[in-house]
Amino acid sequence: MFVHFLFRPDWGEPPVDRDSLDPYAWLESLSSQGVLMRSLLDRPDTKLQFAGHETFPCRYGWLKKSFDAIDLACDEEDRRRVFSAEAAIAGFGVGKNMVSSMRHWALACGVLEVQSTKGKVSDFETTRLGRIILGLGDPYLERPASLWALHWKLVSNPGRATAWYYAFNEFNEAIFSREVLANKIVARLDDLRSAGLLAGSRIARATVERDVECLVRTYVPRTGARAGAEDSLECPFAELGLIGLLAGVGAVQFRRGPKPSLPDAIFAFALIDFWQTHYPSRGSLTVETVTHEPGSPGRVFLLDEDSIVERLERIETVTGKALVWDESTGLRQVSARSMVGTLDAEDILERHYAPMEMAA
Repeated sequence: MFVHFLFRPDWGEPPVDRDSLDPYAWLESLSSQGVLMRSLLDRPDTKLQFAGHETFPCRYGWLKKSFDAIDLACDEEDRRRVFSAEAAIAGFGVGKNMVSSMRHWALACGVLEVQSTKGKVSDFETTRLGRIILGLGDPYLERPASLWALHWKLVSNPGRATAWYYAFNEFNEAIFSREVLANKIVARLDDLRSAGLLAGSRIARATVERDVECLVRTYVPRTGARAGAEDSLECPFAELGLIGLLAGVGAVQFRRGPKPSLPDAIFAFALIDFWQTHYPSRGSLTVETVTHEPGSPGRVFLLDEDSIVERLERIETVTGKALVWDESTGLRQVSARSMVGTLDAEDILERHYAPMEMAA
């Protein structure tokens, strides 16, 4: 089976001079030494999803329109009908495929959630994250904080946007072509099938290629002669500057490093969410874990280790001393003063947006 690699501090420091390598080269060097890392795709309870976006990146206004339609619906029956073909086309003023895409992005970005009964959709509900951002705090996504929080929900787990998760969390190329990323995803799926984790699945290469193309358009606005008028209104996530085009070579590049527009409150929200999801029994996490583990803030936000340390040094203030920076044991780590499961990550978001609501 294909094996993913990363340093785990409890196994001892591998003999690599990290200061002489960029983060992606460091990951590749660990790979050659057989140092394993946890892959969320290997978990038997992980559900993978490809497609659903109908080739459309999430467009400006879609999340707000989807959120409002569910929030304002009178009852369960009305909520179920929001994304049905006839009602949605009339209500949203877009075609059937775009309606399906709007539904997909609202669920993938965590502003709506679906309730199912015997495998069938029985209801839609707004989430707490959706109410915090789209309900009151920043309904038109005018603040970078909102886009960073939604990006976190989209990318940090493989659930509804598996290609997006894989690209940010388990793909270790800094510069790559669309073909290379598609090849890696297809190979990873083949390995999962060989391990019996995708028995009976029929995910075609063409589906993966469409996901990769949509992923790039999610973070890179389309430009040039082929770009239409609507392309300039494509995806708000392009504002984050996470992926750039390399002109003339047909490749794209992850922009890893400091992220000045990422508020400490959003970083803290993501850190607690990561901690509670993957390491709920741990009292501390090392800098390496927060920077490099799949699903971590470092991977999702493309932060380098120095940027992670700078933010962890401020974490005590942001979390009201619930989390503290700790070097007392000789390890650089962040520690929780109580069980991390008792912390409320979204409460940090509410406090971040509260002054904005008062100003409005």
